[in-house]
Amino acid sequence: MLDDSGVDDLVRRWTEDHSKAAESDEINRIASEWLADVPVQPGTGIPGQRARGGNSPWAAVESVDPEFFTAMRERLPEVPSDLLSAAAGWWQMVGGLAEAKEWWDAGISPLDQRALDYRAAGLAPSDLSRRLGPLTVLQHLRKGSAPAWCVARLQRQAERRSA
Repeated sequence: MLDDSGVDDLVRRWTEDHSKAAESDEINRIASEWLADVPVQPGTGIPGQRARGGNSPWAAVESVDPEFFTAMRERLPEVPSDLLSAAAGWWQMVGGLAEAKEWWDAGISPLDQRALDYRAAGLAPSDLSRRLGPLTVLQHLRKGSAPAWCVARLQRQAERRSA
């Protein structure tokens, strides 16, 4: 190849990402087949989720809010419905639709589970475009920097400005 180590690194990362994708696809296929064989129990629900409190029966759980699913379908029409449902379900549990759209507009797809890690570390969608040295936070994350490191650098940067 070229004498540029950046090109070699990019090719290596691309190869790793695509080999993991094939492995993930196989895992999801097996899990889907296994779940399809499991009989659905009527009246199931999340423990502690009751329709009316007390000793009433379990409330049925909606799989995905249609608004989440519709918003994702508009942005990714070619993605399989089961993948969209899973991603929409995660965002439905941890945040709102507006927040999922903010992450997407900032450059991270809600289908990317790393967005949830970034959110848990304390990053907001608006932080992704902020600069840490010559790179933005998003560029640092894509190069493999830890979200906690980015949060700490942003905090130090804010402290320097306020001092």
